[in-house]
Amino acid sequence: MKQDIPKKINELRELVNWHNYLYHALDTPNISDQEYDRLMLELQRIEYQNPEFITQDSPTQRVGASPVKGFPPVVHREPMFSLGNVFDESQLQTWYERTCRLLGVSSFESTCELKFDGLAVSLTYQDGVLIKGSTRGDGVTGEEVTSNLRTVKSIPLRLLKPIPSVLEVRGEVYIAKSDFLQLNAKRMADALPLYANPRNTAAGAVRQLDSLITSQRPLSIWVYGIGSDDSGLAPPTQIETLDWLRSLGFPVNPYNKFCPTFESLVEICNDWGGKYDELDYGTDGLVIKVNDRTMWQELGSVGREPRWAIAFKWPAEQAVTKITNIGINVGRTGKLNPYAVMEPIHVGGVTIQHATLHNEDYILSKDIRIDDWVVVERAGEVIPQVVRVLLEYRANDSQQFKMPETCPACGQSVIRDPAQSAYFCANPLCSSQLVERVQHFVSKGAMDIEGLGLQWVRTLIERNVIADVADLYEIGPDELIEIDRMGEVLAEKILQNIQSSKQVPFSRVLYGLGISHVGSEIAEVLTSSFPSMDKFLELKEEDLTGIPGIGPKIASSVISFFQTSQNRALVKRLTSLGVGIADPQTITKGLILEGLVFCLTGTLETMPRSAAESRIKSLGGGITSQVTKKTTHLVIGREAGAQKVSQAERSNTTVIGEEKLLELFQQPDGEITLKF
Repeated sequence: MKQDIPKKINELRELVNWHNYLYHALDTPNISDQEYDRLMLELQRIEYQNPEFITQDSPTQRVGASPVKGFPPVVHREPMFSLGNVFDESQLQTWYERTCRLLGVSSFESTCELKFDGLAVSLTYQDGVLIKGSTRGDGVTGEEVTSNLRTVKSIPLRLLKPIPSVLEVRGEVYIAKSDFLQLNAKRMADALPLYANPRNTAAGAVRQLDSLITSQRPLSIWVYGIGSDDSGLAPPTQIETLDWLRSLGFPVNPYNKFCPTFESLVEICNDWGGKYDELDYGTDGLVIKVNDRTMWQELGSVGREPRWAIAFKWPAEQAVTKITNIGINVGRTGKLNPYAVMEPIHVGGVTIQHATLHNEDYILSKDIRIDDWVVVERAGEVIPQVVRVLLEYRANDSQQFKMPETCPACGQSVIRDPAQSAYFCANPLCSSQLVERVQHFVSKGAMDIEGLGLQWVRTLIERNVIADVADLYEIGPDELIEIDRMGEVLAEKILQNIQSSKQVPFSRVLYGLGISHVGSEIAEVLTSSFPSMDKFLELKEEDLTGIPGIGPKIASSVISFFQTSQNRALVKRLTSLGVGIADPQTITKGLILEGLVFCLTGTLETMPRSAAESRIKSLGGGITSQVTKKTTHLVIGREAGAQKVSQAERSNTTVIGEEKLLELFQQPDGEITLKF
């Protein structure tokens, strides 16, 4: 009967989801593949005959969707942090002792988890149903890839237990080594190019514009933590949280360990030895976390690295190859960066033929010469570098390396800065410097001008269309259309992207200027204190003293940049063109929420929670994801987390509603009080 169909569909879905959980999360299937296929086919048949009952969380809906034109940006509710690294027991002990001092304790409990070599993603569930999936991106903003992640069979579309409100979890998408070998074997049989390594293949599959292609890749996931939990149901410790996530249907790695002492932590790290090579998935180390999650807010972060976690990296993989030449790259600051050109060698899953040589002192200390046979490793499995020279294979007529006396790009003289052990091209009009400066300015982390790749940047400079980054904003369509292979469509797209870049946050404009020692995190710190370009033109070194994270080297570099007449003229020109105008969110009548720390829970009616948090930060307030002893106010919305409300009551934290928060946003400077 028709009225029995929804019940039958729900029963089949629950049965299929349960067997998915047993297979992917617990690795303990209790039916054969044939029986599982029979259940799925039966569900597909009934849904096909009754399409009005099909829902997005049905296990039949994992097939790829139509190709998309691009991935929209997603601002993470909580940052997806990068991790600092340690490489031996001594460095691990230094981190542990520093964490103890910050917490005011003699020891703390921790967890030891495998660090997976895949692609970090965020999964957002509303009332237990997957509604959004995104990549890590820069840690603050990622790309929405929901349709692609829905094709990953180990990602539950609906949780096994009902979770009210919003739950955001973090995980790593990967391809198992055995699946990767089968994938390449099939490609070889089809006479197709082979994939280089599982990690890059998994990342490329997740970022496919056509999710039908993604669905054909053998992707899996390990879930390792929570980004945010509006329900307040997550346990207070990391090890309990991992068990809780497993009970909801997520694949959680079985090798996670609880470490009550530092000694037990070291024992687990040592026990892994070379065993990680036996795993069927790539790892590049262990992640050590403070077990008590309520301590995470107290510890905070440095830049985008949390103080409550550290990565214990495996020893870097090494290989032997020959240096065929030593090249010089001229960076955007004019620094001459030497690098080794080598016979191609396979290291850590990728083929490399270049390695950094850092500077002249590094080359001389290791006595690296052209035609030397050397040991190469990928430091942290990322940056290839020369470890040592095999002197027994050195030719008798080899010559010691010397840095050039003139710039290899422009031929002008170079000068040595003893403080940095580096050589610099003294010519501010050097073409290589300009290419690097413009390339950095248009990059994704800065102005994000899509379409202006390195080759187009070089072409614009070679054709004298631009002589500095400000010239980008005065390019006319005719100047682009005249360039070979450009075309009207691409030219129009690039011009639109150039104009759109004027809307990026002010911190990214500052980062894009390429000031020495000012990365994206430091740029955010600086613009939170000085929210307009005019402020930077008036800066004195004492203005930067005392700002957390700004040391003497950074302060000197910033002051030097803005006191240089050429840079001042560039900045003023950018401002006149509408670039470098302060971010409207950072300009306020005053820091009226300074000294207050807010935690938000539940759904707000007038704005997304992320927007409310951004507004609080722009007015000088702080944000915590949990109620801690530093939290002054808990803001409750619809379906607020009961646990957070209870914590606020126990800690005498002021509890306010959305209406009171909106009143705070409207307070004139100086009128705010701590009582409500």
